[in-house]
Amino acid sequence: MSERHGDDHESHLSQSDTAVASFEVKPKSVVDHLQHFLHGNPTMVPVIVLILSLLVFGSLAGDKFFSPFNISLIMQQVSIIGILAAAQSLIILTAGIDLSIAATMVFASFIMGKLGVELGVPAIIAIPVGLIGGALCGWANGLMVTKIKLPPFIVTLGTWNIFYALTLYLSGAQSIRGQDIDKTAPLLKWFGNVIEIAGARISYGSVLMLVVFLVLWFVLNHTAWGRHVYAIGDDKEAAELAGVQTDKTLRQVYMVAGAICAIAAWAAIGRIGSVSPNSFYEGNLQSITAVVIGGISLFGGRGSIMGALFGALIVGVFNSGLKLIGVDVLWQLFATGWLIIIAVGLDQWIRRVSA
Repeated sequence: MSERHGDDHESHLSQSDTAVASFEVKPKSVVDHLQHFLHGNPTMVPVIVLILSLLVFGSLAGDKFFSPFNISLIMQQVSIIGILAAAQSLIILTAGIDLSIAATMVFASFIMGKLGVELGVPAIIAIPVGLIGGALCGWANGLMVTKIKLPPFIVTLGTWNIFYALTLYLSGAQSIRGQDIDKTAPLLKWFGNVIEIAGARISYGSVLMLVVFLVLWFVLNHTAWGRHVYAIGDDKEAAELAGVQTDKTLRQVYMVAGAICAIAAWAAIGRIGSVSPNSFYEGNLQSITAVVIGGISLFGGRGSIMGALFGALIVGVFNSGLKLIGVDVLWQLFATGWLIIIAVGLDQWIRRVSA
């Protein structure tokens, strides 16, 4: 009986289909290859946009656009927003957002101005105190995000009002004049100095912006701390399982971002020549604009810090180019708005590669 069962089993096997299963692989199109390339090299998007912008506005505006004066002016105009964008990038890489960075910057600038000008504290002491003040503002944000578990959007929306109110209290809603700074604490305006290179007037603030980005690029790409920042933004729970102290790292990120805002405060005093409670009030939105256009994902964990630099330069090139060809400020804002929408849409399209 068992032999007959075995024979039947073997006969069924001999009659079965012996063809090997195969799966049809759809060949990748040029668009697919481009999508994968941009996914692996997110900084290429803002680089390409920046180059195209330079070519377009250079052809429309003529020699005026590429003049040393205009190029150096663009660099000066984006220097403060660029530094704020560097701080914003750190937060967004962790899948957060900071709406208080402009208020932190102005608050730090008034700490420096109040001490150095009105209280007669040497500027060499007033400046570090201002830097510490900015770092403490960031630390407060990070503490509420990690300890109380509040969303970064809500925390920084609240602290924007708190820091601005403190600024108004310190300043009495009055600016500190440039003449007073020159008399008592000229070091506060040091980043407003310029160096001439081939007819271009490059401010120390522009050089500072480049230095900030280069330092952050090295830290994020060549240190364990930088890898932890990306890991938190990509998947916080997975980072915790891998042994990353996520809350501690997040507090450090917010604290570093606050310190960078204070560095921007020192540069801003040199840029505008005074300390004003209303200076760079639009810095929050402009910094986010630079980060988004620069290819850093709002969902965190993806993008290069250098992209934010290119994003800030793109905004500066657009504003300068449109102004030179006679476009109204209204339409400059219109163009910037479309830049943001297109950048976010492109980011969504690129992210589908990993979906």
